[in-house]
Amino acid sequence: MKAIIPAAGLGTRLRPLTYARPKPVLKVANKPIICHAIATLSEAGIVDIGIVVSDLTRKAITSAVRGLEGVNITFIDQTEMLGLGHAVKVAREWVGDSNFCVYLGDNLFEQGVGRFIDLFHRRGADAVVALVEVDDPSAFGVAVMGENGHITQLVEKPKVPLSKLAVAGLYCFSPVIFDVLETLKPSARGEYEITDAIAELIEERGNVLGECVQGWWKDTGKPEDLLDANRLLLRELKSCVLGKVTDSRLTGAVVVEPGAEVINSVIMGPVTIAAGARIENAYLGPYTSVGRGSLIRNAEVEYSVIDEDAEICNMSVRLQECLIGVKARVIGHGAIPRIHRFVLSDASSLELGC
Repeated sequence: MKAIIPAAGLGTRLRPLTYARPKPVLKVANKPIICHAIATLSEAGIVDIGIVVSDLTRKAITSAVRGLEGVNITFIDQTEMLGLGHAVKVAREWVGDSNFCVYLGDNLFEQGVGRFIDLFHRRGADAVVALVEVDDPSAFGVAVMGENGHITQLVEKPKVPLSKLAVAGLYCFSPVIFDVLETLKPSARGEYEITDAIAELIEERGNVLGECVQGWWKDTGKPEDLLDANRLLLRELKSCVLGKVTDSRLTGAVVVEPGAEVINSVIMGPVTIAAGARIENAYLGPYTSVGRGSLIRNAEVEYSVIDEDAEICNMSVRLQECLIGVKARVIGHGAIPRIHRFVLSDASSLELGC
């Protein structure tokens, strides 16, 4: 079985972080989102992975996945952003006659995707769709389930949802879906919806099954989702201190990578500190990830994601639930209230106080 990861778009809902880089390379728990997706597929036994990219995303995606072991990655060009169905269609030549899954690379599954792949093979399905029950399914594809796990109806973003079962970010398909995509008409928003293709497959009496997600699931489409995903992943963190720690107190699960330094600081895990980072006279609270080469000095940070080469300095700086981009700077000069739920884009600077 092969896998397709669509990664041609930038992710406008995550601006300003995605002004300079595509969503799949944003990091949670100090790893690009797309690398979490690839690891999940590999754990399920899928090693042939096609990543659909555009001219805007190819360079960043290539850099993010370079050096990953145990998988064979092929890049597939999507020259027009015409929806998920189109992204799947452009991968047809690469997929060939294989069964395949489509994994939306900004989704995270606590218990992986093996159960959906196993169901697909065990039941000889034409399609298997991962489902999750949500309070407001109007922003998702929505499924109606019949007997024995069969999906009887699938509608993309309905104004009046027929159920609370939303489509999560994983689909398994036999090659028959390509025949449907060849004749599929664009939706009202001008895109080729994969849910419309599956709905046609249902009408043609295809064997389309739904399976509910077990454990947590996150769609990292908005800044608050990134913070939540970071928290969920760090809950599984195990302590590993390989960097230099001096006159500091580490409590709970803390990772200090080789080349990182922690000096005269308090670290309350779960916290992960990447190689080359320097933490000095600081407090890092739980659910914080600090990227490579970052500097945090005389500051307090918790429940936050600090990306590579960021700089956070001076005692007046107190960050909580913040996303700080690559090479961004937050510098405090005087007494200020804490910064809560704040997003600072790449290479931006914020100076506070007088």
